[in-house]
Amino acid sequence: MEIRFLSDVGKKRNTNQDYADVYYNQANYPLAILADGMGGHQAGDVASKKAVEELGAAWQASEITDPEKCAQWLIQQIQIENQAIFEMGAETVELAGMGTTIVAVAIFEDQFTIAHVGDSRIYLLRSGKLQQLTEDHSLVNELVKSGEITQEQAANHPRKNVLLRSVGMPGVVEVDVASFYLQSRDYLVLCSDGLTNMVSDAEIANTILFAENLEEALQSLVQKANDAGGLDNITAVVISLGGEGDAD
Repeated sequence: MEIRFLSDVGKKRNTNQDYADVYYNQANYPLAILADGMGGHQAGDVASKKAVEELGAAWQASEITDPEKCAQWLIQQIQIENQAIFEMGAETVELAGMGTTIVAVAIFEDQFTIAHVGDSRIYLLRSGKLQQLTEDHSLVNELVKSGEITQEQAANHPRKNVLLRSVGMPGVVEVDVASFYLQSRDYLVLCSDGLTNMVSDAEIANTILFAENLEEALQSLVQKANDAGGLDNITAVVISLGGEGDAD
């Protein structure tokens, strides 16, 4: 298994409000986390970094080896972060209204567990096909699901950035979790909307499949997003399972 990540400010933003990292727990299982912050001034930076680092530190102290227990743990820990970020934003004028998306993937022997809030995404690339494992918690996605607008209209909708869920909102935030079986040669991709708004799913898949290595794949994905306009921060985590036979 190999895990690499890359983050870029893009062409239009002055600061990078995305943050990503990888952590290993006491049983040596990895947790990859990516967050896309929001809020004025430096508030988005603070929210995303805080969410990733504190969730990562909690994972490092854990001894979880079971996907089902991991799912419940992720829900609990993201709730803790939701409350902490909300309180920090309420107490500090400069950080008022800050929040962040979050996507996380924990990998075990033959399964992986995901959690997410917001519109950052997790994909599974298997047998050459890219499958989105998360559902955007956004207004436009709800409009698409209800049939009010098409996917094509959603891409340029004026309220495209309106989230229905984020980490840092008042009260309890609903966290989506799921576990899946792994197969060898699988790739998992975590990314912010700065990538997915600029680069199609087909391009993401082909870039990873035809790259010499993960570093080249990540550099190419960022370059493609910037070439398409680089309207937002661009961050991706790519996990390669490698191997020859199926793990399930």
